[in-house]
Amino acid sequence: MSTRRTPTERQKRLGAELRKLRTSADISTEFAAGLLGMDRTRIANMESGIRTINAERVRTLATNYACGDDAYIEALVAMARSDVGWWERYRGSLPPGMLDIAEMEAHSVRMRGANTAHIPGVLQTADHATAVFRVVVPKLPDHEVALRLAHRSERQQVITGDNAIPYVAIVHEAALRMQFGGRDVARAQLDHILDLSERDNVTILALPFTRGAFPGAGQNAVYAEGRVPQLDTVQVDSLHGPAFLHTEAQLAKYRAQLDWLEELALSPDESRDFIRDIAHDL
Repeated sequence: MSTRRTPTERQKRLGAELRKLRTSADISTEFAAGLLGMDRTRIANMESGIRTINAERVRTLATNYACGDDAYIEALVAMARSDVGWWERYRGSLPPGMLDIAEMEAHSVRMRGANTAHIPGVLQTADHATAVFRVVVPKLPDHEVALRLAHRSERQQVITGDNAIPYVAIVHEAALRMQFGGRDVARAQLDHILDLSERDNVTILALPFTRGAFPGAGQNAVYAEGRVPQLDTVQVDSLHGPAFLHTEAQLAKYRAQLDWLEELALSPDESRDFIRDIAHDL
C-alpha cells in the first residue's frame, strides 16, 4: 500500500467510513491491523485517507467488522477501485477543493442544490462564469481565469453528458436577478437556464422574494446522493473553500432543509415563466 501526502475528499471519506464501521463494531486498531498483517499505525493512516487500501482489504475489514449490508460494502469497494478522473488534469493548477467538488459530482447518482446569491456552477454560461472569476479577491491573472473556466465547463458534463444524472436546482430570485457581466450576459444566462430546464434530468425551481423566510438563507448547499444512502455528501460553500459534510445528523438536516425549500419554491412550469419574466425585464 502506498501513501499520499494530500488525499482527496473521496479518499478521506473511504477512510472515515472504515473507521465508522470499526468503532461501531467496537474493534481496536490493533485487532484490525492483525487482520491485515500490518502495524496499527497503518490502520490509522488508512482511516485518514493517507494510506491507500485495495478492494480485497476493504472486504476483509468490512466482513470482520460485522457489516451485513452488501450494497454498502460494494460501494466501499468501488471507492477503493476508483479510477483517476478528468479533474486530475488540474491537480497542482487549481485549489484541491475545486477538484474535490468535481470528484463528488462525478460519483453522485443524483444531486439537489439550493443557491441564494449565485447561479449554480453547473448551470453557468462561460460569460457568466468569467464575470464571477473576474471579481475574485485577490484578482486572478488571465491564465487562472481560463483554468477555472475550463474546469467549470467540464464539470457541467455531470448534467449534460452521456451519463447525466438527475439534478434539482432551487435558485432564489436574488441569484436570478444578479447581473454578473451586465444585462446581456445576465439575459443569456437566464436563457441558458431555461434551455437546461427542458432536459428530462434537470429540474429548476425558482424561489421568489415573495415566499418570505426560508431555512439556510445566504448559504449555497449541494446534496449529492451516493450509490448507497450511507455515502451521501453535503457540500457547502465558504470564503475559504468548500466544506464536505456527511454525519447522519448533518445529512438529515440538509435533506429537511431542501425538502422545505422545494415546498416553498414555484413548480417547474411556474419557475420557467418566472425566469422568462425576469429575463424580459433586463
